[in-house]
Amino acid sequence: MSDDANEDLNTRNSRTTNPSRLSDPGKAKATPKDSSSSGNRARWEAGAQKNWDLHEGDDGNLTSVLGGMEEATKRLRLQKDTTPLQRGIIRHCLLVLDLSLAMTEKDLRPTRFLLTLTYTMAFIREFFEQNPISQLGILGMRDGLAIRISELSGNPNDHISALKELRNTEPKGAASLQNALDMSRAALYHTPSHGTREVVIILGALSSADPGDIHQTINACVRDKLRVTVIGLAAQMHICADLCARTNAGDTSSYNVALDEPHYRELLMAITTPPVMRTSSSSASASATSKSALLQMGFPSRYTEPQATLCACHGVLTNGGYNCSRCSAKVCSLPQTCPACDLTLILSTHLARSYHHLFPLLLWNEVSWQRAVQKKSQRCFGCLSAFPQPPKGVEAGGNAAGAEQQKRAEGASESSRYECPSCERHFCVDCDVFCHEVVHNCPGCTSGGGAAVAANGDGDVVMNGNGHEHGSMNGNGIAVA
Repeated sequence: MSDDANEDLNTRNSRTTNPSRLSDPGKAKATPKDSSSSGNRARWEAGAQKNWDLHEGDDGNLTSVLGGMEEATKRLRLQKDTTPLQRGIIRHCLLVLDLSLAMTEKDLRPTRFLLTLTYTMAFIREFFEQNPISQLGILGMRDGLAIRISELSGNPNDHISALKELRNTEPKGAASLQNALDMSRAALYHTPSHGTREVVIILGALSSADPGDIHQTINACVRDKLRVTVIGLAAQMHICADLCARTNAGDTSSYNVALDEPHYRELLMAITTPPVMRTSSSSASASATSKSALLQMGFPSRYTEPQATLCACHGVLTNGGYNCSRCSAKVCSLPQTCPACDLTLILSTHLARSYHHLFPLLLWNEVSWQRAVQKKSQRCFGCLSAFPQPPKGVEAGGNAAGAEQQKRAEGASESSRYECPSCERHFCVDCDVFCHEVVHNCPGCTSGGGAAVAANGDGDVVMNGNGHEHGSMNGNGIAVA
């Protein structure tokens, strides 16, 4: 080899063995600087730099800063619109899973297929926890066909058992959106008009093997009032965007592509919230839609019997169950639709769990140090955990210009206190998250007496003098006395 070639080879070897020994150090130092200033960094790189952009407190430690970042992360999940809207709490939803060869990709660990099954089981439990009087069914797309995995049912155990059996199969073939939409239309055609018709598609493929014109199928979905939501696992597709926009009255927020595993789970769990009811453009249709209507439901009580008998829903021998309020047919579990007379059979607790969607709990406000000193709050009203003491120089109602202020993350309260706007009680961030995501009621409002709660207009629970709650649901096809 020539001398120039030998010199070039030695230079490459030195860069490989020891990166600090470079022939042109100035050029090497400019390379990472240019790449960082270009703004084309990966998503995880930007997040890592933001998390480490910390500011020490006046005492020299990072405890308050790290605690504020944790509180801000918890509070971020609660930042949603709490306007009371008319929602369809009786839902008929079909979940369509992609079982094609594209689900074997490992960009989502361990694979798209296994992660989808795990998240789907968690979604089913959360769906029936938030929508106990709704029904769910599962379909699949494989080999260019649509297969039925589980029927429309209100029992989550039926769907979870079907998904566990699906683990033993392998994804294969291609996906077909048209066949999946046609089967969904056929399954939701007989559902009553007072409930919503929803189709949730989890799509990992970038193509669709359709036997005909899919645009005609989309027109049929619009005519049958189906709402289609698509969660993509690979990239955005024009046909999916058009499908979601046309079936959701032009709203394109129902089509999203998962960026990573947490975002995938977040998109899936967001579907558990009932959709907002639409109003027609014409005045006659709008008045007919907004008009309240009563829906017949049965509230049977559980009983036991000395000898096992067959239930009408599954044909299984059981030593007890529920008798239909209309035809006295025996069903083994609730909620359930009577197989003999099609009467909806539920418990009163199921109806109460759906109530918080219509009147969501108001978001609690961040409490400043001046407000904390004014209210003299020392412990959380919910869990009685001690609050941090206010810094020196803070006075009630005054300014804190001379006080020692600790910097906290954006979205977290500086005093670690959160105040209910109705009862003005102070809570910690854990009670804030628990009350908004699980209880859906304020402990301070429910324990403060009937007059205060009714005057505040919180919309959560109205208490009478005996401590019993009462209310009514209007405009959703349900009346509760």
